[in-house]
Amino acid sequence: MENAAYVGLSRQMTLRRELDIVANNIANADTTGFKVEQLLLGAEIGERARNAFVRPGVSFVLDNGIGRDYGQGALKQTGRNLDFAIEGEGAFFKLNDGAGEAYTRDGAFTLDPEGRLTTQGGAAVQGDGGEIILDRSLGEPAVAPDGTISQNGQPVGRLSVVRFDVLAVLQKGGDGLYRNDSNAVAVEAADARVRQGMLEGSNVNPILEITNLIEIQRAYESVTRMIENTNDLSRRAVERLGRVG
Repeated sequence: MENAAYVGLSRQMTLRRELDIVANNIANADTTGFKVEQLLLGAEIGERARNAFVRPGVSFVLDNGIGRDYGQGALKQTGRNLDFAIEGEGAFFKLNDGAGEAYTRDGAFTLDPEGRLTTQGGAAVQGDGGEIILDRSLGEPAVAPDGTISQNGQPVGRLSVVRFDVLAVLQKGGDGLYRNDSNAVAVEAADARVRQGMLEGSNVNPILEITNLIEIQRAYESVTRMIENTNDLSRRAVERLGRVG
């Protein structure tokens, strides 16, 4: 196979990966707190298919991982007292799901039988002093913009809203959670504001993502034609050399 065909094949592999990512973005367009993703591309210098000691190496297309846009999503009114949205980019609710600390932008919380404030998946929402426990007999909680939770006019806890200096340390987990597998330390997001009775929508632009799908499909078809043309040229060249010989 010619060098051009190998380069085209490397591009096809990244286009397939891009297709999966864009399709996932569209599927999560209505997921609370979802952040749009895109494929990061790079170049990898590899050995040529031939004449390796005569000409320089070939640049192949490289999958460099996934980039995530942590931009603010639109806030939607729900009227539910245990729904919370963060107004402020790059800030997260701090959780503990039994496997360690986790972070989320999905503030659709609930109470477990013991009165602990948890996510829908059961992860305990963390406050300044650990888990937040509410007394159902004291009525519905009220939450101030700084995250302070009050019942019957008395403060009972404060939501821990944190951020990281470098968001790239966060790795995506299930149930809308993120994890920090590095040595980076989360700090209080003092400028973030908590909005009760609201949820943050995803920051996916469906029209843009559908446009990306069309562009990926066209690019894949173009690369396929290029590979087919390259192979056809090689085949004809071999046939002509055979006739000359």
